[in-house]
Amino acid sequence: MEQLFITLTRAVEGSALIALTASFIWGILSVILSPCHLSSIPLIVGFVSEQQDLTRRKAFWISALFGLGILLTIALIGVLTAAMGRMMGDVGRYGNYFVALIFFLVGLHLLGIVPISFSGPGNAGVKGRGFFAAFILGLIFGIALGPCTFAYMAPMLAVSFKAAATNLLYGVLLLAVYGVGHCAVIVFAGTSTETVQRYLNWNEKSHGAAIVKGICGALVILGAMYLIYAA
Repeated sequence: MEQLFITLTRAVEGSALIALTASFIWGILSVILSPCHLSSIPLIVGFVSEQQDLTRRKAFWISALFGLGILLTIALIGVLTAAMGRMMGDVGRYGNYFVALIFFLVGLHLLGIVPISFSGPGNAGVKGRGFFAAFILGLIFGIALGPCTFAYMAPMLAVSFKAAATNLLYGVLLLAVYGVGHCAVIVFAGTSTETVQRYLNWNEKSHGAAIVKGICGALVILGAMYLIYAA
């Protein structure tokens, strides 16, 4: 595993095409190889399976908004913690406790224990159901990912800052491609939920969907327990 990251680090420092490809792969691996990031998968799958009138396009945008919320929070936390002279992304144990509480509530909801409405604010109706909530959930989830994210991003940030010293656009592009790779896993998982539902002829009240939501709920609660342990 260590050799893999060494190889990617060297690739990011290579020619532009190789560097951008390595940044994208690094973004994907930052989710797949990280326990705290992996908890986003059952979270978004369970969330998408809650939606009414689910289409592939709707599943895609819900997942994308969730991923965007994560990236925005990570960027904000990185800037604030660096400005405060702390390790980038370090929100302290209480930040983890807060997100763990949200995870417990969402997990219990997916298990059918706690009722939560995922409709948009006001009278958004079924058409807007889930989009706003997905974005907010992503913002909240990003809080817990601070230290974990920046541990994976440290070499990426070093290379990007070095590149930005001579070419600001290129440095920003490296980080942007990393973010796209990071979100690609989440979007793929969320969008795949619609595909599975369509082929199995599920809806949000079907037995198969209830089983998937129950499994995702249990995994999300395990994710909450991991956040508390990591704190």
